[in-house]
Amino acid sequence: MAKKVGSQLEKFHSATSLTFAIQDGPQAGQTVPHVHIHIIPRTGGDFEKNDEIYDAIDEKEKELKQKLDLDKERSDRSMEEMAQEADDYRLLFL
Repeated sequence: MAKKVGSQLEKFHSATSLTFAIQDGPQAGQTVPHVHIHIIPRTGGDFEKNDEIYDAIDEKEKELKQKLDLDKERSDRSMEEMAQEADDYRLLFL
């Protein structure tokens, strides 16, 4: 599925490559309580050194966490809600 989504993102963003970063567990950089995959469209020269992408991911995740921490009323979505969202997106690729 990640490959299929990545292929569509690569076309949409006129990219030439993709970076996939899977985070499962806090020591892997996971900032939300579930495994997730970052799919990042890439182009030549977008980072001076290719591995700088991982620092950029970490920075964006910190920004997102700070924004979510401000929303004290926010509650985690249920597994059923996330499954429904995944099913809805899955239909886009049939």
